[in-house]
Amino acid sequence: MLHVDIPTTADLSALTARRADPCVSIYLPTTPLSQDSGGDRIELKNLAKQAVDQLEAAGADKRRVAALAEQIDDLVDDDAFWRMQAHGLALFATADDLRTFRVPTALTPSVAVSDRFRLTPLLRAVSFAHVAYVLALAEGGPRLVAVSADLPATTVKVDGMPKDAGSAVGRSSVNDRSPSGRIQGSEGQKVLLRQFARVVDGALRGLLAGSGVPLVLAASQPLASIYRSVNTYAGLAAPTIDISPESLSDGELAERARAVLDELHREELAGWTETFEARAGQHRTTTDVAGAARAATFGAVDSLLVDIDAAVHGTVGDEDGAVRFADHAGADSHDVLDEIARRVIAAGGRVYGVRADDIPGGFPLAAILRYAV
Repeated sequence: MLHVDIPTTADLSALTARRADPCVSIYLPTTPLSQDSGGDRIELKNLAKQAVDQLEAAGADKRRVAALAEQIDDLVDDDAFWRMQAHGLALFATADDLRTFRVPTALTPSVAVSDRFRLTPLLRAVSFAHVAYVLALAEGGPRLVAVSADLPATTVKVDGMPKDAGSAVGRSSVNDRSPSGRIQGSEGQKVLLRQFARVVDGALRGLLAGSGVPLVLAASQPLASIYRSVNTYAGLAAPTIDISPESLSDGELAERARAVLDELHREELAGWTETFEARAGQHRTTTDVAGAARAATFGAVDSLLVDIDAAVHGTVGDEDGAVRFADHAGADSHDVLDEIARRVIAAGGRVYGVRADDIPGGFPLAAILRYAV
């Protein structure tokens, strides 16, 4: 089982705002198999040594360096912590505190030392949804299944959810052929199913409103189309699990829902790329690191794709966004890509942490601008 604790928006805001001397960011791939965690611990120790070496070379306060190293050593020795891992571990340490996040994405080993944390590799975990709800809709009874990245799928109790279609419309069955006004025959059945769908939608409204969590519909026709015609939740995913869910377990529904989430990710990136290509002719895009830094500083970046595995060393001017590149990482520099992403987020822009293959032209970043610069 994967044990995941993906950072919330509040977590990211806190990490983004943090300034300390020093700040150490460490990323490494991990295994969810606790019996194989020994190699991960060794890797963390090696990366921590790199951080300490950089700090000592920069003349950092020895007592603070020792306090920081002690916190990481304590984590390495924490058997309970290593029994519960996912595919990637992000660690953020200062001399005063240490935070970790376990993510479902395999991370490239890296260490960064600066006066701020490096967050870019973590962005992939928060760029796209890793959780969802599945509405398993059938005449015999609806159920809502919670799908997460780390825990088994579970049925969620929803207040007001009808037991079945018949009880939702005050009948023994929606297949009752007894005529009553419009309620007769196949057309009458559709009227009843639409009423059933409205009751289900109403029951879900209080739970889903404002959550932003994707809702994946699992239903056969005509109920799937009928439900979509009355749905009021903006997060209903376009793809449908087009099968009667009555014979599927929560786990089987979750597996199919994850495939839908993957499809949504691909579609979102494809839509971004299409917009990028359209804006290029309007001088509202850039793949230049220095140009993106200036644009981000002045709040001109609407959205940004950034390679979570890349790093560009240097500094970005606070006032003018001018980049001074460095040949290598050091305590007197930071990751320029990370600083650009930080400024885009601060200005209300959207940042997607992706792999290099997802970025047009194979550059370390690509930005869509709010206006021509």
